[in-house]
Amino acid sequence: MTVHSFSLLIRRLAPAAMLAALAAALLAVSACVYRPTIQQGNLLKTEDVDQVTEGMTRTQVRYLLGTPMINDPFDPQRWDYVYRLTTGRKRNTVDAHFIVYFEGDNVSRVEKVAVPGSYVPTDNEQQAIRNQTQAAESALESTREPPPPPSIEPARPDAGRPGN
Repeated sequence: MTVHSFSLLIRRLAPAAMLAALAAALLAVSACVYRPTIQQGNLLKTEDVDQVTEGMTRTQVRYLLGTPMINDPFDPQRWDYVYRLTTGRKRNTVDAHFIVYFEGDNVSRVEKVAVPGSYVPTDNEQQAIRNQTQAAESALESTREPPPPPSIEPARPDAGRPGN
Protein backbone atom coordinates (compact mmCIF):
# COMPACT_ATOMS: atom_id res chain seq x y z
CA MET A 1 0.00 0.00 0.00
CA THR A 2 1.42 3.34 -0.96
CA VAL A 3 1.31 6.54 1.00
CA HIS A 4 -1.05 8.09 -1.51
CA SER A 5 -3.60 5.24 -1.32
CA PHE A 6 -3.36 5.26 2.50
CA SER A 7 -4.14 9.01 2.72
CA LEU A 8 -7.02 8.54 0.28
CA LEU A 9 -8.41 5.76 2.47
CA ILE A 10 -8.12 7.96 5.58
CA ARG A 11 -9.93 10.83 3.85
CA ARG A 12 -12.81 8.56 2.87
CA LEU A 13 -13.15 6.93 6.29
CA ALA A 14 -12.70 10.08 8.38
CA PRO A 15 -16.30 11.39 8.07
CA ALA A 16 -17.76 7.96 8.87
CA ALA A 17 -15.43 7.57 11.86
CA MET A 18 -16.29 11.04 13.14
CA LEU A 19 -20.00 10.34 12.77
CA ALA A 20 -19.66 7.04 14.64
CA ALA A 21 -17.67 8.72 17.42
CA LEU A 22 -20.27 11.49 17.71
CA ALA A 23 -23.11 8.96 17.88
CA ALA A 24 -21.28 6.99 20.58
CA ALA A 25 -20.63 10.14 22.60
CA LEU A 26 -24.27 11.24 22.40
CA LEU A 27 -25.45 7.80 23.42
CA ALA A 28 -23.06 7.73 26.39
CA VAL A 29 -24.03 11.22 27.55
CA SER A 30 -27.78 10.65 27.27
CA ALA A 31 -27.53 7.54 29.45
CA CYS A 32 -25.70 9.50 32.15
CA VAL A 33 -28.24 12.28 32.63
CA TYR A 34 -29.81 12.18 36.08
CA ARG A 35 -33.43 13.18 36.23
CA PRO A 36 -34.69 13.57 39.79
CA THR A 37 -38.22 12.89 40.90
CA ILE A 38 -39.94 16.26 41.28
CA GLN A 39 -42.89 16.73 43.59
CA GLN A 40 -44.72 20.07 43.58
CA GLY A 41 -47.79 21.37 45.34
CA ASN A 42 -50.27 20.00 47.84
CA LEU A 43 -50.48 16.19 47.97
CA LEU A 44 -54.09 15.61 48.93
CA LYS A 45 -55.76 12.37 49.86
CA THR A 46 -59.03 11.61 48.11
CA GLU A 47 -60.64 11.05 51.51
CA ASP A 48 -59.69 14.59 52.60
CA VAL A 49 -60.94 16.16 49.38
CA ASP A 50 -64.25 14.31 49.71
CA GLN A 51 -64.73 15.76 53.21
CA VAL A 52 -64.89 19.33 51.91
CA THR A 53 -68.56 20.26 51.75
CA GLU A 54 -70.63 23.37 51.13
CA GLY A 55 -70.92 25.57 54.18
CA MET A 56 -67.47 24.82 55.65
CA THR A 57 -65.44 27.85 56.71
CA ARG A 58 -62.07 28.87 55.27
CA THR A 59 -60.43 27.87 58.55
CA GLN A 60 -61.93 24.38 58.38
CA VAL A 61 -60.81 23.91 54.76
CA ARG A 62 -57.29 25.14 55.57
CA TYR A 63 -57.12 22.75 58.55
CA LEU A 64 -58.29 19.82 56.40
CA LEU A 65 -56.33 20.47 53.18
CA GLY A 66 -53.56 22.86 54.20
CA THR A 67 -52.69 26.21 52.69
CA PRO A 68 -53.77 26.47 49.04
CA MET A 69 -51.04 26.36 46.41
CA ILE A 70 -52.61 29.29 44.56
CA ASN A 71 -54.41 32.03 46.46
CA ASP A 72 -55.39 34.42 43.68
CA PRO A 73 -55.26 38.08 44.80
CA PHE A 74 -57.66 39.00 41.97
CA ASP A 75 -60.21 36.36 42.99
CA PRO A 76 -60.01 35.89 46.78
CA GLN A 77 -63.15 33.73 46.67
CA ARG A 78 -61.23 30.90 44.94
CA TRP A 79 -58.54 28.59 46.34
CA ASP A 80 -56.61 26.26 44.04
CA TYR A 81 -54.91 23.12 45.30
CA VAL A 82 -52.50 21.84 42.66
CA TYR A 83 -50.21 18.80 42.76
CA ARG A 84 -47.73 17.49 40.20
CA LEU A 85 -45.39 14.52 40.47
CA THR A 86 -42.82 13.87 37.74
CA THR A 87 -40.81 10.72 38.27
CA GLY A 88 -37.21 10.30 37.16
CA ARG A 89 -36.14 9.00 33.78
CA LYS A 90 -39.55 7.60 32.91
CA ARG A 91 -40.99 11.14 33.08
CA ASN A 92 -44.35 9.76 34.24
CA THR A 93 -46.46 12.66 35.43
CA VAL A 94 -49.35 12.70 37.88
CA ASP A 95 -51.47 15.85 38.03
CA ALA A 96 -54.21 16.80 40.45
CA HIS A 97 -56.14 20.06 40.60
CA PHE A 98 -58.86 20.84 43.11
CA ILE A 99 -60.68 24.19 43.41
CA VAL A 100 -62.70 25.48 46.36
CA TYR A 101 -65.01 28.45 45.79
CA PHE A 102 -66.23 30.62 48.65
CA GLU A 103 -69.08 33.04 49.18
CA GLY A 104 -68.05 35.22 52.07
CA ASP A 105 -66.29 32.89 54.49
CA ASN A 106 -68.12 29.67 53.57
CA VAL A 107 -67.59 27.11 50.81
CA SER A 108 -70.11 27.59 48.00
CA ARG A 109 -68.92 24.83 45.66
CA VAL A 110 -66.06 22.43 45.02
CA GLU A 111 -64.55 21.53 41.64
CA LYS A 112 -62.26 18.61 40.86
CA VAL A 113 -60.48 19.71 37.67
CA ALA A 114 -57.92 16.92 37.47
CA VAL A 115 -58.12 13.87 39.67
CA PRO A 116 -55.06 11.59 39.79
CA GLY A 117 -55.46 8.70 37.39
CA SER A 118 -54.63 5.08 37.96
CA TYR A 119 -50.88 5.76 38.08
CA VAL A 120 -49.50 5.21 41.55
CA PRO A 121 -45.77 5.65 42.21
CA THR A 122 -43.96 2.36 42.77
CA ASP A 123 -42.36 1.56 46.11
CA ASN A 124 -38.94 2.47 44.67
CA GLU A 125 -40.25 5.83 43.43
CA GLN A 126 -41.89 6.56 46.78
CA GLN A 127 -38.65 5.64 48.54
CA ALA A 128 -36.71 7.92 46.17
CA ILE A 129 -39.07 10.79 47.05
CA ARG A 130 -38.58 10.14 50.77
CA ASN A 131 -34.79 9.95 50.34
CA GLN A 132 -34.69 13.23 48.41
CA THR A 133 -36.86 14.94 51.02
CA GLN A 134 -34.68 13.67 53.86
CA ALA A 135 -31.48 14.67 52.04
CA ALA A 136 -32.83 18.18 51.42
CA GLU A 137 -33.88 18.52 55.06
CA SER A 138 -30.54 17.31 56.38
CA ALA A 139 -28.67 19.63 53.99
CA LEU A 140 -30.80 22.50 55.24
CA GLU A 141 -30.12 21.56 58.86
CA SER A 142 -26.37 21.29 58.28
CA THR A 143 -26.20 24.77 56.72
CA ARG A 144 -28.03 26.44 59.56
CA GLU A 145 -25.84 28.13 62.10
CA PRO A 146 -27.15 29.67 65.26
CA PRO A 147 -27.17 33.44 65.22
CA PRO A 148 -24.40 35.15 67.15
CA PRO A 149 -25.34 36.16 70.67
CA PRO A 150 -26.22 39.81 71.06
CA SER A 151 -23.45 42.00 72.34
CA ILE A 152 -24.59 43.79 75.45
CA GLU A 153 -22.22 46.16 77.11
CA PRO A 154 -22.71 46.65 80.82
CA ALA A 155 -23.85 50.08 81.84
CA ARG A 156 -21.17 52.36 83.26
CA PRO A 157 -22.43 54.52 86.09
CA ASP A 158 -19.87 57.24 85.42
CA ALA A 159 -20.84 57.66 81.75
CA GLY A 160 -23.05 60.54 80.82
CA ARG A 161 -26.29 60.29 78.90
CA PRO A 162 -26.05 60.04 75.15
CA GLY A 163 -26.55 63.38 73.46
CA ASN A 164 -25.39 65.49 76.45
